Amino acid sequence: MTGFKDGFATTRWTMVLAAGASREVALEELCQSYWFPLYAFVRRRGYGKEDAEDLTQSFFAKLLDRESLTGLDPEQGRFRAFLLAALKNFLSNEWGRSMCAKRGGALAHLSLDWQSADHRFAIADETGLSPDRAFDREWALELLANVIERLRGEFLNDGKDKEFDALKVFLTTGRGEISGEEVAKELGIDAGSARVKIHRLRKRYRELLKREIAETLADRSMVEEELAVLFGAFS
Repeated sequence: MTGFKDGFATTRWTMVLAAGASREVALEELCQSYWFPLYAFVRRRGYGKEDAEDLTQSFFAKLLDRESLTGLDPEQGRFRAFLLAALKNFLSNEWGRSMCAKRGGALAHLSLDWQSADHRFAIADETGLSPDRAFDREWALELLANVIERLRGEFLNDGKDKEFDALKVFLTTGRGEISGEEVAKELGIDAGSARVKIHRLRKRYRELLKREIAETLADRSMVEEELAVLFGAFS
C-alpha cells in the first residue's frame, strides 16, 4: 500500500489527502482498521450502546462522503489526530441527532463488528483513563492487533502456522522472560535455531509495526515520534 515518488513516501493517509479516486478506498481501509477507538470515545462521552453505534456509523457516513473530503485538515500529518478532532466536531454539532444512519445500512460494506463492540468497551472502560488518553491507548492496541495479524498472515502464506503459534508469545514478553527451550522442543529444533527464529520474528514485527504506523502519517519521518506517543498511553 506504500510507495515512493520523488523521495516522498505514499501512505494510505497521504492518499486520502491527495485528490483522486483512490482516496476513498484508502480512507475506508483506515476507518475499517481503527473504528473501535472512535466508538469507545463516543461511549465515554455518555452515549449508550445503540446511540454510540448510530453516531459512529453516521460519522463514517459523513466522513466517507466525497464532498466532505474536500479541504481536509491533515492535523500535523497524523490520521489519528485528524480523526479524533473530526469526531469531536461531529459530536459537538450533534450531527447524529439529525442525520443518523441506521446500523447495517449506509456503511454495511465496512463490516463493523458491533456484536463484539460492547463487550470490548466493557473491558477497555476499566482503565479509568480520560477519553482522549483512552482513545490513544485503544488506537495503539488496534495497531498492534493489525500488525500481529499481518505477521500471522505472512507465516500462513509460507505454511508456517504451527511455527507462528509457537513463537507469537515472544512478541508480548521481554527478553529472558521465557526460555526458548520449550518452543525448540515443540518445533523439533535445537535451542540455537529457536533463538534465531525468535530474533527474526521480533525483527519482522518491528518492521511491520513501523510500516503500519507510517500508513497513518503524511510524513514517514514522524514514525518514531508517533510510536512514542502511542506507547506513552500505556504508562
